[in-house]
Amino acid sequence: MRKINAIVMLPVFLCALAGCEQKPTPAHEDSTAVDTLPVDDTTGQESDKDPALDQLAEEYVRLVLTLGNYDKSYVDAYYGPEALKAEAEADNASPAELASRAEMLLARLPQDIEPANDLQTQRKHYLKTQLTAVAAHAHHIADASFRDFQREAKALYDTEPPVQTYAEFEPVLAQLEQELPGSDPLHIRVQQFQQQYQIPEDKLEVVFNAAIAECKKRTAAHIKLPDNESFKLEYVQDKPWSGYNWYQGNAHSLIQINSELPIYIDRAVDLGCHEGYPGHHTYNALLEQKLVKDKGWQEYSVYPLFSPQSLIAEGSANYGIELAFPGDQKTLFEQETLYPLAGLNPETAEKYHRVLALKAQLKFAENIVAREYINGKIDRDEAVERFQKYSAMSPEKAAQRVSFVDTYGAYVINYNWGKALVQEYVEQGADTSDDRWEKFSRLLSSPRLPSSLYW
Repeated sequence: MRKINAIVMLPVFLCALAGCEQKPTPAHEDSTAVDTLPVDDTTGQESDKDPALDQLAEEYVRLVLTLGNYDKSYVDAYYGPEALKAEAEADNASPAELASRAEMLLARLPQDIEPANDLQTQRKHYLKTQLTAVAAHAHHIADASFRDFQREAKALYDTEPPVQTYAEFEPVLAQLEQELPGSDPLHIRVQQFQQQYQIPEDKLEVVFNAAIAECKKRTAAHIKLPDNESFKLEYVQDKPWSGYNWYQGNAHSLIQINSELPIYIDRAVDLGCHEGYPGHHTYNALLEQKLVKDKGWQEYSVYPLFSPQSLIAEGSANYGIELAFPGDQKTLFEQETLYPLAGLNPETAEKYHRVLALKAQLKFAENIVAREYINGKIDRDEAVERFQKYSAMSPEKAAQRVSFVDTYGAYVINYNWGKALVQEYVEQGADTSDDRWEKFSRLLSSPRLPSSLYW
């Protein structure tokens, strides 16, 4: 198995991705229960048409939208019928009642669904796994008195991230010390070094436009994008994140970049890929085209943020950066194109790249801090200090990261652990760049979730 960030060895996947097995209410006699695939009378073959499953999918969509009444972060995107949205907004069911509804929907699905390669089985597995997460999130809203990082990760994201210790990251911190020697705390030295690579505010638009154009060019060479796809770019402030894609439907996105904190030159390509191509914008556009429009599967018209789908979304968006710019291609593009546009000196880009590569190896340390903070082992001030010490973040970035954990909880695993899982899935048996792009594209167009990656 390959090393993840030179520190973490991936566990055996069929065990690590076992998925959460929350027991629903016992199934009862129900004419809408989904047991077997319908058969086309004219061909004798399994059909894409499944009225009972379509009905359950519509109820799933309504349920997600209704739960969004209690958590404004929950419904990340919706582009289905307005009537369903209106019904959900008028629904006064409590979170506990919504959890019960989710469990009743689960009872209408076969209880022995195993992941498989055919899309129909994947669809049922998707609905079962997503509904399990809906029930878990509704229960949490109903009673937020207890939180546990590992249980939250498993219940909401269909996986158990590795449990690590700070000692595992000491060798990387030592290498950073050698790259940036000095007497100030390491995170201050890193911050001072990075400040040389800040994009001037008046250059943000031209730099980001060039980066996104290159991300799109490289993605479009391998993935057929919808003809009408487009996005709008905005700069915002006072957010707990650095960038966000708000998918609008019909292959259109609103991409927001948080300009409150300094934006360094490497973030242009990172955000261009992650939020746009081949990241969130591409993922959502392909799901809408392939599953909603082509197959009529309404469940993909809604995206509940706290769900297994997010691990695939964030993991593929982060892995997509390396897929689009393998090896040293990102650094070369930045040196030749982005540095001049930003008015920066490209001669020191290679050292900057080395520092960033070391910082990237500290990403899993963020999970340790988040785990301790969520589990009540440390308070907010201690969390800020540990993000600085073990992830080499500036004080401002560390405070923003704690705000992110306050808002999104164990969601942090989707960026690092999600990337590791997607990378392993895509690269297993894919020896060439074209092979990896082809497998990546199929993943973005499919119902696969963490526990169905290896089926």
